[in-house]
Amino acid sequence: MSAVRIAWIGCGTHANEMLLPQLMRHDVTIAALCDADGDRLARTAARFGVPPENTTQDWRAILNRGDVDALGLAIGPQGHFDIGMAAIERRLPVFMEKPPAPTAAQAEQLAAAAKRQDVPVVVGFMKRYSTANRIASNILRAPDFGERASFLGQYMTAPTYFAKDPDYSGFYLHHCVHYFDLVPSLMGDVASVSARRHEMAPGKLLLHVDFRFTSGGIGTLVVGTHQSRGTPMEWWQVMGDHRRVEVRNVHEVRYYRAPPFKVSDRDATLADGVDTLVWEPNLTAAANEDHKGYHALLGDFTRAIRESVDVPTIADGARAMRLLEEAIGGTAEEVR
Repeated sequence: MSAVRIAWIGCGTHANEMLLPQLMRHDVTIAALCDADGDRLARTAARFGVPPENTTQDWRAILNRGDVDALGLAIGPQGHFDIGMAAIERRLPVFMEKPPAPTAAQAEQLAAAAKRQDVPVVVGFMKRYSTANRIASNILRAPDFGERASFLGQYMTAPTYFAKDPDYSGFYLHHCVHYFDLVPSLMGDVASVSARRHEMAPGKLLLHVDFRFTSGGIGTLVVGTHQSRGTPMEWWQVMGDHRRVEVRNVHEVRYYRAPPFKVSDRDATLADGVDTLVWEPNLTAAANEDHKGYHALLGDFTRAIRESVDVPTIADGARAMRLLEEAIGGTAEEVR
């Protein structure tokens, strides 16, 4: 089978450092490259071996090409919506970074169009694909874990990261939206969601988000902009009956069961099936790992172009956006 021919729009830092290097590890070629910034476009083309004649600053020219199998987008919510809609109408499979649109209503338009045209649109929710999160998710789905009773987690960042968005729209759309996808993927359908808000100072916002799940389970997510990005920022835990799973800092998994007390047992040992299991990656073999999840996600996208694959779809993107807006009480642009 020949390599998948990808047309890519958006040559910013995220695309250059996170997305394109992982995409190119798969059996793909970049058939065309586009960015509104000519210098940035030229640097990216040189880095990934795209000849100048296959680059353009006009995204419409990309969609008019007949030599591409799929489109990649990493340009921001409004561009994802506008170009995504145009690509779907041409029945061109799309990978788009999150957020898929500025609003849930627009994300739902994308989802409806993708369903109507029967074209795959994959959203960049790589949290599902982080190696640790995938291990933990598989534990939760195993029959012996039983009912998932509660979720507790935190996903923090720093005020400098969103300094250009003093209204917190960037924080909501580019940061929070990840967990409005991950939490229901771990716990199931959400019955209701709400949030308590505390602004410590301009640029320093804290949200405690309350989830109620249709299963009867409950959850709390803490997100905010008042921690240093130089420290671990992310942790989550799901509890069942005498069992719980934790993921720390995207790379460590702990699975707790119900071991007997050992203090008075002279023959105490570690017992399979009851004692705690811990997994950490071998960071000296980092090339073989996928801690953030981009490689596996983009690999599934390349498969989804040709076959049915379980991926985070634009319908999932619309759901995450709906939950986000319900929690914060409006669209990211409306909440100030």
